[in-house]
Amino acid sequence: MRGVATPLIAQKNWEPTLILERGGRHKKPKGGKNVGYRNKGHKKFGQKYERIDLRPKPVKEGEEYEVDIKELSRRGEGIARIEGFVIFVPNTKIGDHIKIKVTKVAKRYAIAEVIQ
Repeated sequence: MRGVATPLIAQKNWEPTLILERGGRHKKPKGGKNVGYRNKGHKKFGQKYERIDLRPKPVKEGEEYEVDIKELSRRGEGIARIEGFVIFVPNTKIGDHIKIKVTKVAKRYAIAEVIQ
């Protein structure tokens, strides 16, 4: 039938997807993994894939924590870790046991300031 619009047939094995920033689509990771990949780019220019982490962050912005500074960054900031999550704390040195307040949380790190 030419010229007649036909309705689209729904897929039988449809899986819910997570809509991510910049309009990317990502299927739920298989096997219970908490890490996935998403398409970033256009087919014409070559596809690039960016790793995304679906696990919740162990720190929250505005929260206070007690930490030990274990390392120094290249910029001289102290590095503390909470459940393996990196936290940069300026004006500290290795061995300091301090109380911090998280000011910014990014994908793979957080920035905090010293309270005590």
